[in-house]
Amino acid sequence: MTLEAPARPKWWRLELPAEMNLINANDRMHPVKRSPFIKVIRQAAWAMARHHKIPPLQRAHIFYVVHPDTQTRRRDPGNWSPSAKAAVDGLVDAGVLPDDNHTHLLGPDPRIGTPVKGSQLVLYITDLDQMPPDHLALLNPPTTLPGATR
Repeated sequence: MTLEAPARPKWWRLELPAEMNLINANDRMHPVKRSPFIKVIRQAAWAMARHHKIPPLQRAHIFYVVHPDTQTRRRDPGNWSPSAKAAVDGLVDAGVLPDDNHTHLLGPDPRIGTPVKGSQLVLYITDLDQMPPDHLALLNPPTTLPGATR
């Protein structure tokens, strides 16, 4: 008896331009000063999604890899979540996802990559509707506490 491995679901890798100013949660920028950075990241993600012709997805898992600047010493990938949020909003703008709420999106989950000059954000998008349920369960752990009653 031979077991066939399930086919890998479709996935895409989107590299936002290197040396783009990323937003770090530790920056403490005033919203008016932060807004132009959000707009640039959002538009870059929109353009990359269109360039790669990512089709509309109903559910996706996204993780992002931050390649910090070579001058950055402290590297906490979760601190770049504002940049990832802006990029995911760009994917919604491009029609890749109907919304970025919990019914359509798992993640975005942070990872740290090798440092590059000027830093870079890379998104990995996986179509969850093509993923077998047992594999999906590995990505999406139970959300209730053991013994909790409703």
